[in-house]
Amino acid sequence: MLLAAFTSSGINFDNGKTLILVVLLLSLFNLILKPVLILFALPFIIFTMGFGLWIINALLLLLVSELVSGFYVNSFPTALWGSFVVSMTSLISNIFLSKNVKIKRSSSRRFRQKNEGDDEIIDI
Repeated sequence: MLLAAFTSSGINFDNGKTLILVVLLLSLFNLILKPVLILFALPFIIFTMGFGLWIINALLLLLVSELVSGFYVNSFPTALWGSFVVSMTSLISNIFLSKNVKIKRSSSRRFRQKNEGDDEIIDI
């Protein structure tokens, strides 16, 4: 959120405590409200090939700016920019901070490899 505020003249905050409150409230809205909004807007999200999620994020950012005094988002295009910056920052941090997870599949009798002498049997 700090990077979004520094890269846009339309996103302003009064102090660090306000910014922490904004981040906490936005996280809470992403946890509770965003899944409900995605459910109702699913046809729109599919039709726009995912860009509807960007709009939902911008609307949540505007909602937070209305609820928190000391945090200001001037317009909807500014909220779109802010949601883009927050999304890209989250994506980049997830790439660098997540560990590669490897799934090892254990072998079982049911999925064993076929030998040359095995014949296929089909039960009817």
